[in-house]
Amino acid sequence: MKSAGTYLVGGAVRDDLLGVKAVEHDWVVVGSTPDEMLDQGFKQVGASFPVFLHPKNGDEYALARTEKKQGHGYHGFKVDFHPDVTLEEDLQRRDLTINAMARGEDGKLVDPYGGQRDLEQRFLRHVSDAFVEDPLRVLRVARFAARFAHLGFRVHPSTLALMGEITRSGELEHLAAERIWREIELAMKTGKPSEFVSVLRDCGALQVLLPEVNVLFGVPQPEKYHPEIDSGVHLLMALDAAAERANGNAVIVFAVLLHDLGKGLTPPQDWPSHIGHEATGVPLVDAVCKRMKAPNAMHDLARKVCAYHLDCHRLLEAKPVTVLRLLERLDVFRQPTLVDDFVVACEADYRGRKGLRDRPYPQGDYLKRAYRAVADIRARDLDLSGVSGPEVGERLRQARVEAITQLSK
Repeated sequence: MKSAGTYLVGGAVRDDLLGVKAVEHDWVVVGSTPDEMLDQGFKQVGASFPVFLHPKNGDEYALARTEKKQGHGYHGFKVDFHPDVTLEEDLQRRDLTINAMARGEDGKLVDPYGGQRDLEQRFLRHVSDAFVEDPLRVLRVARFAARFAHLGFRVHPSTLALMGEITRSGELEHLAAERIWREIELAMKTGKPSEFVSVLRDCGALQVLLPEVNVLFGVPQPEKYHPEIDSGVHLLMALDAAAERANGNAVIVFAVLLHDLGKGLTPPQDWPSHIGHEATGVPLVDAVCKRMKAPNAMHDLARKVCAYHLDCHRLLEAKPVTVLRLLERLDVFRQPTLVDDFVVACEADYRGRKGLRDRPYPQGDYLKRAYRAVADIRARDLDLSGVSGPEVGERLRQARVEAITQLSK
């Protein structure tokens, strides 16, 4: 079927049908060539296949194309974008039916693969068996499941089966760390990041991509503190508690994702206790962040939440000098915004437990008040007559401890 012209495609069409405001508008041009696009003033930005930016509004316009798998990874595709490629052929290479719809310049919906039906039935379903050719789709589908969980979307069983097939094929191991990280980061910004983890686990991909997280499922914790018992279940609950309070801040949610990794190292004979899991978890956090090439800011907070979340929980029983020591270890005097992020992550861990979702967390407020009480105390403002060297630092610490002492818990 020949359907020359320009079509709005993908997420913008999907979101319009869902009544959601689209963030980006992507277009497909059928029956054209790179030279014709350039002659119209478009700026080419694609190398392996022609993608162009509109000269006025910056929207992306891509020539209709087909893709054929020829090797491993993202670059293992042969791309064909000759003018005879139809709109239907272009849509067929997309991942999910809800992303394989288009709208013509006349406003007519083009839906050859049942995307509108799956929107109504709340299914995330693959377009064709070519779905298995791009292993990144395993993560993308899991991310869409997290993004649209609040609307009741779920992965269709047949698509989940294909995701398992991709996982077992070993193709996930050929994905570049940067591409994996991008999907993880976007998933951490969704309203229900637990769904991302759950879907990956259901198809076996969590064991491949994040084995340090996967091993937490089935590991028991003391019921006194964790009525949900299972460490993996606690993680899912903590992730969603973080999402509720993080306002889309992926740095915080990612820190919660890794906060309990040490529990996966506890010998079964020591279960359900996990003494020292904070310290044993830090090297695992480092390993995950290095493998995924996580940004330094995300690595830093994840490391600190893993190491010190229990210290924050016990803060109301701590001595003022212990509170100051925590602030120093967090390095908040050089990174003042870290206090709030750290507290949100610790609060999510504290509330991410069965039946305890709404319990108060005064520890967090106390830590923030302690920081405000000492933040402006500088050595230059103290009477340091006759004092020099290491004594200056000790006097500063004494002044800060005294300021914390004056706080009412």
